Amino acid sequence: MKFSAVFIKVPEGYIGFVEELPGANTQGETLEEAKANLQEAIIMTLEANRVLAEESIAEMQEEVIRESVVVQI
Repeated sequence: MKFSAVFIKVPEGYIGFVEELPGANTQGETLEEAKANLQEAIIMTLEANRVLAEESIAEMQEEVIRESVVVQI
């Protein structure tokens, strides 16, 4: 996967977010810290989205098909 990270300089350091992944955002005193924190935020956001999806699927009465998909941009 490849995402677009955006970092903005603010008085306290840097804020960062991922354009394609709402909820993946962070901050850091330095750009390096913000980048490292954003890596963690991406992982945590993807994991949280997976858990939410699994909970929704568990409640469904319909047949569910799960498969991997690769997207190349």
